[in-house]
Amino acid sequence: MEKIEEKIKEIKTRELVLNMGPQHPSTHGVLRLKLEMDGETVVKCTPYVGYLHRGTEKLAESMTYLQVLPLTDRLDYICSMTNNVGYCLAVERLFGIEAPFRAKYIRTMVSEMARISGHLLWLGTHALDIGAMTVFLYAFIDRERILNLFEMLCGARLTVTYPRIGGVRHDVSREFLEQLYTFTDEFPDRIAQYETLININRIWLKRTVGVGVISAAEAVNWGLSGATLRGSGVNYDVRMRFPYDAYPLIDFQVPVGVNGDVYDRYLCRMEELRQSNHIIRQCVEQLPTGPIMAPDAPKFTLPPKDKVLGDMESLIHHFTLITKGPMTAPKSEIYSAIEAPKGELGFYIVSDGTGKPYRMRVRSPSFVHVSVLPRLCEGSLIADVVANIGTIDVVLGECDR
Repeated sequence: MEKIEEKIKEIKTRELVLNMGPQHPSTHGVLRLKLEMDGETVVKCTPYVGYLHRGTEKLAESMTYLQVLPLTDRLDYICSMTNNVGYCLAVERLFGIEAPFRAKYIRTMVSEMARISGHLLWLGTHALDIGAMTVFLYAFIDRERILNLFEMLCGARLTVTYPRIGGVRHDVSREFLEQLYTFTDEFPDRIAQYETLININRIWLKRTVGVGVISAAEAVNWGLSGATLRGSGVNYDVRMRFPYDAYPLIDFQVPVGVNGDVYDRYLCRMEELRQSNHIIRQCVEQLPTGPIMAPDAPKFTLPPKDKVLGDMESLIHHFTLITKGPMTAPKSEIYSAIEAPKGELGFYIVSDGTGKPYRMRVRSPSFVHVSVLPRLCEGSLIADVVANIGTIDVVLGECDR
């Protein structure tokens, strides 16, 4: 026995360096984590991003304001509708354009549909990472219904480019509104089913309660936002603090956590599903009549297609906007933010008076949230790394912007 103990003392150990990603399914995209391990304990975690090589911000500086819109679809490609709304609001504030009330309600409605779609994908993949297969299948059934509604609305499912600077692309149909309202009738029962599957599941609780804890003060200092911030008990939501579109006219609550762990962030997003459903119902019920494009910005918004095909002035107007962009841009700079499904999405635009943005920068929540992974993971087990990646809900499209 003594000889065995002596031999164990002679064995030299060293820390193991482990690369997780960028092709690992649990990194939710091409995220690479360099993990220095002591057994199964993470001693140091270093995140690496940039594997998509996108350059969205620099591309935008070579395009007109209208041409930039499809680029925003490819940021958080899970919730492209909210990216479009955020960019349109930024340009509208730069040019002093006010969208009509009907367009504001429609944009609020589709933004919350995108929030439900994004949270359902987060729920399914997060649960799958931790080991719950059934939730993934259930969540994708409901997400498919949302994507079908997007397809009915604008012909696209993911990269929609439906909102427009000054309004929306075209009006909503009665059939669309009826099917959407039916969805809001049925969805609360579906949320209850998800919660029945995992809310008090002992494996789920062991993998989430007390894991990835971050205090309110630390969360603010790290620049977190969305449910990742509110899970730590910070009541901050851009829709409440800096309301936009129809949110000032809508009644909803902002769920806030207590403990700042993976489980509290899960509870916050589950309640957000209910609140988004409630907002959509109000938008359908209160949807006002009227135009869907700003009538006071004819030199900026594209003319209707039927006029382009039959009126020379409209054709010239359309051609000029597409090729040169608006030539009346004020020399100014602006920062405008919205509450995207993953957190605060902001656009900083510098205008030099031409039809193209001189500089454009995107404040993407995923990029900020990736930076907090070392704080969440160091000192925990390697199994908790997967839970921590899922709980911050990142998409690498807006990290590598």
